[in-house]
Amino acid sequence: MNARARKVRMLLLDVDGVLTDGTIYLDNNGIEAKGFNIMDGLGLNLLRRAGIGIGIITGRHSAVVAHRARELGIGVVVQGCSDKLAAGRQIAEAHGLAMDELAFAGDDLIDLRLMGAVGLALSVANGAAEAKAAAHHVTRTPGGRGAVREICELILKAQGQWDKVLEPYR
Repeated sequence: MNARARKVRMLLLDVDGVLTDGTIYLDNNGIEAKGFNIMDGLGLNLLRRAGIGIGIITGRHSAVVAHRARELGIGVVVQGCSDKLAAGRQIAEAHGLAMDELAFAGDDLIDLRLMGAVGLALSVANGAAEAKAAAHHVTRTPGGRGAVREICELILKAQGQWDKVLEPYR
């Protein structure tokens, strides 16, 4: 698994169930809210600082996701996507990457095809059994509760960049 993580040049993420715990809050006016883990956000910033790209591919459309992506400086955002494999291939091509240079973190059935095509497939601890079976690595932490931070650390440590990205904090 470390050999796979060493090759990663871009991390792609599902949102609901990975960046969030999968809960969708709707108020009486249909306004959507989601909860994001702050440690995941810092992990993504560390990854970006190390020169590793980040993208989001999600099956739903959400203004909240677009807002969070802007906050985190994530420029690659594909929403309302029913074919995540096709989206992953388009992203790889647009960034001059091979599919084995992509990592993808998913948690459910819609994620399986892309998980099977990338170099490093990841699932969160609370993912569907099928997603966990398809993953090269399953996080100890559930989605929305630090799983993305765990993934970022795994990649950075495998690439020998962990100490370097920590320097500003020491």
